Order: sequence, then C-alpha cells, then structure tokens
Amino acid sequence: MQITELLTPHYEVAWLPWAVQYFFLVGVATGAALLVSVCAFGQRGSAMQRLLPVAVLTLAVSTLAAPVSLLADLHQPARFWHFYAHFTPWSWMSRGAVLLPLFVGIALAFCAAWWLGKTRWMRGLVPLLLLSALSITVYSGAELMVIRARPLWNTLWVPVNLALTGWLAAVGVMLVVERFLPAKLRPDASALQVLRSIGLGVAGLLLLVVLAWALSGVVGWSPSFNEALRLFSEFPVWRMTMLGSAVFGAVVVGALLRGRQRLNASGYTLVLGLGLAAAAWAFRWALFMGIQGVPKFGAGLYLYHMPLGGDGLLGMLGVAGLCVALVAMATWALEVFPERHPQTA
Repeated sequence: MQITELLTPHYEVAWLPWAVQYFFLVGVATGAALLVSVCAFGQRGSAMQRLLPVAVLTLAVSTLAAPVSLLADLHQPARFWHFYAHFTPWSWMSRGAVLLPLFVGIALAFCAAWWLGKTRWMRGLVPLLLLSALSITVYSGAELMVIRARPLWNTLWVPVNLALTGWLAAVGVMLVVERFLPAKLRPDASALQVLRSIGLGVAGLLLLVVLAWALSGVVGWSPSFNEALRLFSEFPVWRMTMLGSAVFGAVVVGALLRGRQRLNASGYTLVLGLGLAAAAWAFRWALFMGIQGVPKFGAGLYLYHMPLGGDGLLGMLGVAGLCVALVAMATWALEVFPERHPQTA
C-alpha cells in the first residue's frame, strides 16, 4: 500500500481589501452618474432638480477616490503604466485601464459644468456619461465573471448583483452626504422621498435577481448557486455570513419601507444611508475576500487574517478618510465659491 500526501502551498490573496473599496466606490460612482443624468433634465424647482447637488457631490467624491483604491490594489502601483505600454485588448483589466480614465474625465467635466451653471453643457455630456458609466459597470463585473476556476464568480449574476448593490449604495451615500451640504443646496422632503423611492425600486430589482439566481440554480443552469448551497451546508462560518446578510438586508429594506413618515426624523437618514452603504460593502467583502478562502481545488477553507497595515485595516481607514476629506473640501468650496445659477447658454 502506498500513501500519497497532498500539500497545499501558501498563497497570497489575489484581491486585497483595497479591491473591496474600489468596487464599492466605483459602484457608487456609476449609480450617481445615472442619477445625475436624469436630474440634469429636471424642471427648475422640481424634486429631481433638488437632488442634483447631492448627486453631483457623490459623483465627484466617489469618482476621485475609486482610482486611488484601484492603484493600491495593484500590489506595485507604480507599474500601472504597463497597462498602456503592453495593452492586451482581450483582458478586461486592460480594457478597464482605458475605460476608467475616460469615465473619470467625463464625470468631473459634468461636475464642473454644474458648478458653472452651464445647463446645456451638462445635458450635452449626459449621453457620454451614461455610456461611460455603463461601460464601467460591464467591465468591473466582467473582471470577476471571466474567472472560470471559481463557480461563485463565473456567472452572469455577479455583474448584475454588483451593479444593483452599487446603485443601492449610491442612494445610501447620498442620504449621508446631503447632511453636509450648504442649507440652500440640501434636498427638501419631497426630493428625499424621490430618493427613497429610487432605493426601493433598486432593492426590488435586487430581490428579483436573487430569486432568479436561485431558480436558475434549482433547474441546473447556475453552478454558482449549487456552490453557495454547498458552502452553506458544510461550513458554519459561511452559514452565519449568509444568514446574517439576509437578515441585515431585510432590516435595511424594512427601514426603506418605513421611511415615508421618518425621513424628517433626526438622524434617520444618517442611519438608513449608512445601513444601505454597509450592506453593499459587506456584499463585496464576502464576494472578494470570502470567496478567495474557498479552494479552487480540494476541500476545506483557507482562513484569511486581515493585516492591520496598509494592505488591510489601515488601508481601508485611509480610503474612508480620503472620502471624508473630499466631502469636507467640496462642501467648504461650495460655501466659499457657491455654484452659479443655471444658464441656458
């Protein structure tokens, strides 16, 4: 009789916690881009027009912060120029190196047009902004979907879920950010109700997508659902994570449903907004860091211990601090240099 011993080597994680921050912020940015595209055509004094300042501020902050997280996740950030020196069009990451700067430029141009009061400029940029935001949505989801070695990633439901949770997070971030705008730019109660309705619509779509994903797994069309069931049944840590996510998601949706009477309550929008953003962030943490703990081949789980330095906790706090600093600078700038009144030319 012979005994064959299999040894599992030690691997560094392919995606660092920086990736969680990037995919969260870029999801918020695309959601804000879609909303400002609609609000740009709102009538003067309408609820959509009142939402435009907070949507523009969210777009500007998330668009500036997202690339910082992406560069940090490259392990060797100074080598980002290799994407351009050795362009590989069949790679979604290489395509993203072109699509992301275009999105950043168009988004910041839209924000500048709003600040200058150039309504026609804003509306002229809307088609480009929409196409660019959708391209970022596709590329960021495809980066995971093309990895065939991981059934939980290799499914069309991943980019769809990333998009919807990112747009729901955009609603949450706006509910938080609006509290720091100058008084004349803050959305009124009717505008906040519109934002709440958008959040409910996205949450409803997300629920339908989850049900469709489960149904596709039951009929044998989605191996990712069967893999999720295996993790749920075999590993308590995944069982607790999935159940906790479901309960927390139900609580957040319940808070949205009860928001009609409570949007004017002190602190309610802050808690609701943080809850929506936290739910989207936790989904990405499980999607990136949790799934990397599932072996591509073999049994068991790899345990991930988050470092406290720049590749872990300190890095995440740094990105959060960057976002806070950007919000503070933007709101200060709006106080000192108010936006100009919209013009027709």
